[in-house]
Amino acid sequence: MPMPNDIPIVDTMIGFPRKNFELYDFIRTQTKDAESKEDFEFPVEYMFKNVPKELYGIEADPVDVTLGEMDRFNIEIGMVSCEDEDGQRALKKHPERFVPTCGVDPNDVMGSVHKLDTLHKEWGIRSTSAFPAGCFPQVPIDDPKFYPIYAKCVELDIPIFVCAGVPGPRLPFACQHVERIDRVMYDFPELVFVTRHGCEPWEDLAMKLMLKWPGLHYSTSAFAPKHYPKTIINYANTRGAEKIIYAGYFPMGLSLERIMTDMPNVAFRDHVWPKFLNENARRILKLT
Repeated sequence: MPMPNDIPIVDTMIGFPRKNFELYDFIRTQTKDAESKEDFEFPVEYMFKNVPKELYGIEADPVDVTLGEMDRFNIEIGMVSCEDEDGQRALKKHPERFVPTCGVDPNDVMGSVHKLDTLHKEWGIRSTSAFPAGCFPQVPIDDPKFYPIYAKCVELDIPIFVCAGVPGPRLPFACQHVERIDRVMYDFPELVFVTRHGCEPWEDLAMKLMLKWPGLHYSTSAFAPKHYPKTIINYANTRGAEKIIYAGYFPMGLSLERIMTDMPNVAFRDHVWPKFLNENARRILKLT
């Protein structure tokens, strides 16, 4: 039951500490409360303790910083964006350590479809991702604007990682209600759909839908392991060992030290650990 020390980890949400927090300006411009607009550098600071801000603004190469942290904690492979300079450098210099992904905004329906085609050809993207509550305007998970993107994911045989549940930033949540996933999986039975950021407070519903739909998975992004929902741990230990995928949140809101200090206390059974930390991600990202 304790976490094994010898499993090389695949992290399906990792990034690089840039010089500042401009990455989150798209969220800041949509929020309306004063704290989010004026006080928070990181748009969900009210939720996280010890955001690794000390890594932002240092002179070291951001790629080297992330690689150093990966080496410290036995993270073999990280999934990173191929749409920015740091990600592109990492993918070119260390193809054995990083795999490419990209984000899509369904407000630009055909632009997103063309982007997936282009980046699949140029970078060999292994997945794509979307943040429905962060789109402007917001786009619900089951909105028709998403459907050509889901269809393209099936065509390219890549998974889509989608934020579900109440978002951390102070934005409306209705577009990310977990019940919306049910219709998507019905209409796209071949789609591999991976939830991000917890699905709370509907994690019980997420579990029921994973039982129902073979292509539906859950990743643990943005959660310190001590806060993994009990429903998800119990599901992994019983019928869902193939469905739960490790994702961190470095350097956005959690340090890898915080994550991996908590991780040995998660009550996964022995057979779950290799699937959770490595095998499930390798399967859906076609890394085997």
